[in-house]
Amino acid sequence: MTGLSIVAVGFLAGCGGPDSANVSSGDEAEIIFNGTDLTGWKGNLENWSVVDGTIVGTTTDESPLPYNQFLIYEGDPVEDFELTAELKLTSDGNNSGIQYRAQLRPDLGDHVVSGYQCDMHPFVWANGMLYDEKGRGIVAKRGMKVVITPEGKAMQVGDLSMTPEFNTGEWSTYKITAKGNHLTHEVNGVQTVDVYDHQEAERDMSGVIAFQIHKGPAMKVEIRKVTLKRLPGADVIAAEATPVPADAKPVNPPRKPKGKAKGNKGPGKAKAKAKEKAPAQ
Repeated sequence: MTGLSIVAVGFLAGCGGPDSANVSSGDEAEIIFNGTDLTGWKGNLENWSVVDGTIVGTTTDESPLPYNQFLIYEGDPVEDFELTAELKLTSDGNNSGIQYRAQLRPDLGDHVVSGYQCDMHPFVWANGMLYDEKGRGIVAKRGMKVVITPEGKAMQVGDLSMTPEFNTGEWSTYKITAKGNHLTHEVNGVQTVDVYDHQEAERDMSGVIAFQIHKGPAMKVEIRKVTLKRLPGADVIAAEATPVPADAKPVNPPRKPKGKAKGNKGPGKAKAKAKEKAPAQ
């Protein structure tokens, strides 16, 4: 078995991946929310506050958001890291999420960022997925091992457990690990996605951390125990080290175009069509 094959098997069969040996343990995790106020964070204070030691982000039906907004960490940008936080969501179908390696986008409005997001969503398939805010959209649904090709095709190359289901209305621990171009998410210790991003033009290797409040129905997200552990820089894994199997399926299959229903041609139209195709006599 070649070295390339060994790497591929390690990715497809396990949760480690080819970069696991390249990263040693960094400094101890730092607490980046002080439990008292929003020192070190910036956002719209009409929507964000601290209540009983917990960050609370709220929207109302009376004052809906015109676009998604974020509470943005003002510390140094992150590159390779582990982030953990406990979150709870109260909403009627709305969602939240944790942005990381995100880019500030003042051109799109106040308190807006783009880039990688660990989604917090009441739908089982979406909770803990990898979403590219203001970018490529869904790149890995829950339960997927995904390779994003250099051309930007998100391909499912393996499976992760879809159990247990997580109740977003209860406290859950979300963990994000970013090492080079290898990204993983966990909820309550269960890995939800495993992604290698080879699309250099779209991936982000450095950026900010932020929490989302979403436009749409009224919602409340609660956040506590936010810790960040910065890691030594990992090697970027080449696309050749994570080959896409021939039977891999796209994460987002192209939609079939809507065509006219069959059998809706009247007899007159059918005869006219046949007459048009008939050779001249």
